[in-house]
Amino acid sequence: MPKDQGIGASSKRREDVRFLTGKGKYTDDINIYGQTYAYFVRSQVAHGTINGIDSAAAEAMPGVVKVFTGADFEGVGGIPCGWQITDRHGEVMQEPAHPVLAQGKVRHVGDPIAVVVAESLEQARDAAEAVDVDIDELPAVVDMKAALTDGSTKVHDDLTSNLCYDWTLGGDKADVDAAFESAHHVTTLDLVNNRLIANPMEPRVAIGNFDAADEEYTLYTTSQNPHVIRLLMGAFVLGIPEHKLRVIAPDVGGGFGTKIFHYAEEAFCTFAAKAVGRPVKWTADRSEAFISDAHGRDHVTKIELALDDKGMFVALRTDTLANMGAYLSTFAPSVPTWLHGTLMAGTYKTPHVSVNVRAVFTNTVPVDAYRGAGRPEATYQLERVIDKAAREIGMDPISIRRQNFIQVDEFPYATPVAVEYDTGDYDATMNKLIEIADIAGFAGRKAESEANGKRRGLGINCYIEACGIAPSNLVGQLGARAGLYESATVRVTATGSIAVMTGSHSHGQGHETTFPQVVADMLGIDESLIDIVHGDTSKVPMGMGTYGSRSLAVGGSAIVKATEKIIAKAKKIAAHLLEAGEADIELANGEFTVAGTDKSVAWGDVTLAAYVPHNYPLEDIEPGLEETAFYDPNNFTYPAGAYACEVEVDEATGKVTVCSFAAADDFGNVINPMIVEGQVHGGIGQGIGQALLEHAVYDSDGQLLSGSYMDYAMPRASDLPNYVVDHSCQTPCTHNPLGVKGCGEAGAIGSPPAVVNAVVDALADLGVTHIDMPLSPNRVWSAIQAAK
Repeated sequence: MPKDQGIGASSKRREDVRFLTGKGKYTDDINIYGQTYAYFVRSQVAHGTINGIDSAAAEAMPGVVKVFTGADFEGVGGIPCGWQITDRHGEVMQEPAHPVLAQGKVRHVGDPIAVVVAESLEQARDAAEAVDVDIDELPAVVDMKAALTDGSTKVHDDLTSNLCYDWTLGGDKADVDAAFESAHHVTTLDLVNNRLIANPMEPRVAIGNFDAADEEYTLYTTSQNPHVIRLLMGAFVLGIPEHKLRVIAPDVGGGFGTKIFHYAEEAFCTFAAKAVGRPVKWTADRSEAFISDAHGRDHVTKIELALDDKGMFVALRTDTLANMGAYLSTFAPSVPTWLHGTLMAGTYKTPHVSVNVRAVFTNTVPVDAYRGAGRPEATYQLERVIDKAAREIGMDPISIRRQNFIQVDEFPYATPVAVEYDTGDYDATMNKLIEIADIAGFAGRKAESEANGKRRGLGINCYIEACGIAPSNLVGQLGARAGLYESATVRVTATGSIAVMTGSHSHGQGHETTFPQVVADMLGIDESLIDIVHGDTSKVPMGMGTYGSRSLAVGGSAIVKATEKIIAKAKKIAAHLLEAGEADIELANGEFTVAGTDKSVAWGDVTLAAYVPHNYPLEDIEPGLEETAFYDPNNFTYPAGAYACEVEVDEATGKVTVCSFAAADDFGNVINPMIVEGQVHGGIGQGIGQALLEHAVYDSDGQLLSGSYMDYAMPRASDLPNYVVDHSCQTPCTHNPLGVKGCGEAGAIGSPPAVVNAVVDALADLGVTHIDMPLSPNRVWSAIQAAK
C-alpha cells in the first residue's frame, strides 16, 4: 500500500470527480420509459375541515391519467413513527394517525390533499389548479404555550389534548430542588432554539415503479437510509412484503437529517405506480420543500444553573417545550428526549441534573432531526446559561468551565442523565483552543475594533455529543422501533479487487473514499482496488443508514468486522499454499508470510486460489472469499470540543460580523483529516446560519411567512469567516475497533452558542444579557436600544 494511503491519510475524495464533472446520478436524473408525473394539491390553510373534493374538471384535462384523493387510501396504513416515548407517568405518548393524503381534515399549510398524475409535469400542474377543494377553515394553534391551555383548538380531535408527552430525566426532583435552595447563586435564562429548514441542495424526489409480471415494486428516492424506508413503507403503510420491494437511493445531494424520514410522497408514488400501471415521478420544487420537508429545532426553554460560592456547578434543571408540528415524523419524539436530555450534563461534573420536556402538537410542518438533532439544543441551553452565570458572579468564562470539567482520571464517567462517557480530555481541547484562537491577543483586537467604531466580543463554548445511537437492546427499551446496528459485506474477486456493500449511505460524507482507506489499511493493498456499494436494498445487506454521525463508528466497524473475517479465511488459504501453520501466517503490505521466514504469497495469489481451487483444502475451507458482518455498538461515542468565536457589532445598525472562528475537536482516531476538516467547516457554517440568519416564522394563522429564499436567510460565503480547526487532541473511543467518535455534526452543535456568547460579550457593558437566535440586525439593534 502506498505511504499516502490508508488510515490517517488525506486521500482525495474519489466521488468528487463525477460530482464536479456533472456525472453524478441523482434521483431526478432517473427517467423510466412510460413514466407519468405527480403534482400534489396541498392545503393553503393551517387547519380546516374538508367538506369535499371535486376532481372532475381536472380529470377531463389533457394528459391527466388519474386524480387521487384520501378516499383512494382508505384501508391503507398511515405514515408510521419510529420511536415511542413513555412519559413521566408511565404512559405512552399520544400518537395520532398520519394519512398519506388528508382524510377529513388538514392540519398544516402544505398538508397533501390530492395528487394529479399526468403525462407531463406541466399537465399535472395545470390540472391541479382545477381540483376544487371545499374547506371550512378552523382556528389554527401555532404557539406551543397557547396549544397547552385549556380550551385550545386541538390539532387532532381524537386526542385528549395537544400534549404529545410530558417526559423527565435525571436526578430525584427533591434532591435537585434542595440543591437549588441551598445554592450560593442561581442563574436563570429563558431562551428559544429557533425553527430551521434544512434546505439541502437537492430537493426530495420519488419515483415509484411496479413490475406486474413479478409483482415487484421499486422506489427511487432521495433517502439517507433506504432499508428503513423499505421496512416502514412496506410493512406499515402499503403492506408490501420486503422481498417484493426494492428501494434505491442513488447519489443524494445533501440531507442534514431531513432525508432520514419516510414521507407521504414516497408511499404515494409507490402506491400510484401500481394503480395507474406506469411509473410515477414526483420532484419537489423549492417552495414545496419549505412546507413539506420536516423542519428542525423549535424549542422554548427555561434553564436554571445553581452554583456554590466558588463557582462550582451544584445543580441544573430545564423545562422545555418542543414542537412536534402537526404529525409525528419518523424519529421526532426521540430528538428532544433521548437525544437532548442525555446531553444536558455537558462536559461538566454537575451532581444534580433534572430535565423536563413537553412535546406539543401545533398546526405547523412536522419537526424532526436536523444536523445534530437534540445535541445542539442541549449545548445551546447549557453553554448560554454558563456564560450568563460567569458574568453574574464575575468569573472568566474559560475559568468557570475549566474548573467544572470532568477530569481525565474520572473516566469512564456516569452522568446524572443516563449516559456514561468512556473517554475524553476537555482540558486538552481548551488548551488547544486558547492557542489556535489566539485568546491572548483578543484585547488588542478589541481595541482595534473600538478604534474603528465597532464593538468586539469573544464567545467561548464547550460541547459534547453522543453519536452512533446504541445499543439496539437499550434503545429498544427507550422506545426505538428499529434496530440501530450496521452491516457490511466484503466481496473479494478472484483477481483481488474488492466490493464493499455497506448499509450506511453517503450523501456528502465521503464514504467512497474513507471506507476504502480502512479496508486498504487492514489488507495492505492499494485503495483503488476497493469500491463501495451502497443505497440499493437489493445489493446491500439490511442496514440502518446514515445519521447521527454514525457512519464510521458503526458502519465502519461493521466493515472492519467483515474484513477481519476475510483476513482469517485468507490466512487459512495462505497457510495451505505455503505449507505452514495458520497461526504462523502474517499479513502485511498485501503479502502473506510465514513468520520468521522469507516464504510469502501475494494477496492476488490467495484470492485467485479461493476461486480457482485447484490446490485448495476443499474438505476444510469453502471456495470463495466473501464475508458479512453486523455491528451493534455497546455504547454511544462521545466527541467533544471547545470553540471560540469573535464578532464585531455595529452599534448603529445592529449588524454582526463574524471575524474569526476556531474549533478544537476530539474525534478520537481520524481516518481522513481532510474530510474531517471539511465536515467541521460545513457544520460551523450551518451553526452560524442558525445563530445569525435562519428562522422559519409562522404567523398566528399558521401561514409560513419565511417560505422562500426571499424571506428565509441562508448563510452566504460573505457571512462566514476563515475557520481555524484542529483535531489533534485525540482520546480514542474505547469500544469500537477503529477508536473513532464521529465528526459530521460537531460544527453545527458547537457554533451557535459560541456566536451568541460573542455577541452578548460585545454588548455586555450596555447591560445586554441575552438575545434570542437568530441575531438579526433588527434584534441586536433593538436589544441595544432597550439596554440604553
